[in-house]
Amino acid sequence: GLLLDHVQVTHTRVAMMAASGGLAAHFVKFPGFEDIHSGLSVVTTGPGTYGFLALSVVAGALEMGLWNQDPSKEPGNFGDPASFGQ
Repeated sequence: GLLLDHVQVTHTRVAMMAASGGLAAHFVKFPGFEDIHSGLSVVTTGPGTYGFLALSVVAGALEMGLWNQDPSKEPGNFGDPASFGQ
């Protein structure tokens, strides 16, 4: 049904962001996080934990607020939420 399609699209998007973030972590360091290790062990360090919590809050807010699924559209069609005119 429509709900299962929506859940699948959401999980796919989260998995793609996680894979991209895992790859980018080896090449990109944000200011203040230069001395933090890469990889999954980052969430056990002080600044890494803060970054993980901030990222989780932002991702959760986007998923629950901005990226709500409109039942009249097909799953994954969010229109143009950033107003790029597409």
